[in-house]
Amino acid sequence: MTKTLDVITIGRAGVDLYGAQVGGRLEDMGSFEKYIGGSPTNIACGSARLGLKTALISRVGNEHMGRFILEQLKREGVSTEGVKTDPDRLTALVILGIRDDSQFPLIFYRENCADMALCEDDIDEDFIASARAVVVTGTHLSNTRTEAAVLKALTLARKHGLRTALDIDYRPNLWGVAGHGDGESRFVESVKVTAKLQTTLHLFDLIVGTEEEFHIAGGSTNTLEALMAVRKVSAATLVCKRGPLGATAFEHAIPASLDDGQSGQGFPIEVFNVLGAGDGFFSGLLRGWMTGEDWPTSLKFANACGAFAVSRHGCTPAYPSFEELQFFLKRGVVRPDLRNDRELEQLHWSTTRQRRVDGDWSTMRVFAFDHRVQLEQMPDYTLQKGAAFKELCLQAALRVQAGNQGYGILCDNRIGRSALHRASGSGLWIGRPAEWPGSRPLTLEPELGTDCGTLSEWAREDVVKVLCFCHPDDDAATRVEQEATVKRLFEAARRNRLEFLLEIIPSKVGVTDHNTVATLIHQFYAAGIYPDWWKLEPMKTSASWQNAIDAIEAHDRFTRGIVVLGLDAPEVELSASFEVAARCGLVKGFAVGRTIFGDAARRWFAGEMTDADAVEEMAKRYQRLCHTWDAAREKAQEKAA
Repeated sequence: MTKTLDVITIGRAGVDLYGAQVGGRLEDMGSFEKYIGGSPTNIACGSARLGLKTALISRVGNEHMGRFILEQLKREGVSTEGVKTDPDRLTALVILGIRDDSQFPLIFYRENCADMALCEDDIDEDFIASARAVVVTGTHLSNTRTEAAVLKALTLARKHGLRTALDIDYRPNLWGVAGHGDGESRFVESVKVTAKLQTTLHLFDLIVGTEEEFHIAGGSTNTLEALMAVRKVSAATLVCKRGPLGATAFEHAIPASLDDGQSGQGFPIEVFNVLGAGDGFFSGLLRGWMTGEDWPTSLKFANACGAFAVSRHGCTPAYPSFEELQFFLKRGVVRPDLRNDRELEQLHWSTTRQRRVDGDWSTMRVFAFDHRVQLEQMPDYTLQKGAAFKELCLQAALRVQAGNQGYGILCDNRIGRSALHRASGSGLWIGRPAEWPGSRPLTLEPELGTDCGTLSEWAREDVVKVLCFCHPDDDAATRVEQEATVKRLFEAARRNRLEFLLEIIPSKVGVTDHNTVATLIHQFYAAGIYPDWWKLEPMKTSASWQNAIDAIEAHDRFTRGIVVLGLDAPEVELSASFEVAARCGLVKGFAVGRTIFGDAARRWFAGEMTDADAVEEMAKRYQRLCHTWDAAREKAQEKAA
């Protein structure tokens, strides 16, 4: 059978609710961040970020948290073919926090949870055979039903020539040898657990654990004795994690000293959060193991990924992309608190930010109806009518989208709140404006607050959009003020993990040439602002576009891309501008508004057009622009070929 997967992980899949306040007790937490969790789930995601093709076998509940896990796995590029939805059980939850560098209180909510209902029927032979390796974690050996599923998977893996690996992942309370309040505990001696583990250790080619985890697997609190006991029942390569001392691999007989095994480069960093560090470590180890690296190199990868994990909030969100890992290994540690290394954090964000479940947005056809002043100035406008009209705009957008990828909207919260909220979960890309319309110097919408603190209330799929009227000839005071406002908003967006779109329009301020937009782009990057998206006015020459693209790629080669705005231009003018812009690969599409809705809005507000006719008119115009863009892109690609 063709191997379409590198690694399948099996076991826990849950939701981590991480206390957002650092240094306090769980009792005092005021808010929580929601992440995907569970060791095999983390490992599948971490390995996918490093370029491996991964899948998870587990169960989730038929509810919001179960759907979150499925959607998040897809965003991370992990196959969900092996994840079953359990109609009778809830998805597992973990509540956890960061007290200090050695205390990490956590509570497991896993009573009769979905992933512990995994059974032999959930293990499909063809699916197992499609992979090169299977990774299991210790918790699913603690229950007869889940153990049977794991053993079936391992038997099939042996039959089809897969590699097999075990993350001992010992959690005493999940084995029933510690109480609910002892979730933080990593070791309690248990003859029963040791005996159970030792009945399966011979099935693995690779076994990974901390010294304490090898203590439980080997039945001794002397690490060397425990490793020797494991070696008696298993020929696997044993990788022992030793905290700040790194990790050591033993391929054959256990030597007289732990220092005599094979080791990899370590990294002196500040420990911020140890939770999930082992899963990050395992992800890096798998990258090396599955790509044929030697053990010192594989351990170097693992140590680096573990360093990232202990430096950031959360488990899976902390793990690096392969681009980030390579950069870090080449450059080295600049500051030990990696989460405050701006260069590294920018690379982390830009290479791991989430893909939408419904598309990668390589094509952007955006209906922009975030306009406020333009509607407010129309005769017969009222806020109620404005909101109703924006609902019609959304209907037109959804009609054209028809469930397909590559479509989006720009919609405001002041007039278009109902449409904005209704669009959530529709599969549309959603941009939301933050500027006060027409302001120069730039002023933000009052609802954001002086510190942009209300961004914490925005839906995570919303993209923060800000329009800045600026020009390279601006006086120093104006430039400083506007850049400071944009940067304040940008940094608040990053804190809230919201993507950021910067729109610049210099032609409304002064005369422009081939270098105007490129100069502004350089200036914003120099100010420390790294937009995920750029929205640029249509430029008439290829030279202007190329200069702008060169400016972006000189600072951020991982930017999402550019969309072209419309400026209320007639369709024929937009068609001509699309012809030029479509030749540039970094230009992903358009974000056009009044060209689509302007006529319909004036007639609808005047009572000259029904709701249905307005939707029909806007949908036709939007569809024509989509066809125009697609045709321009196709023509450009044909010429390039």
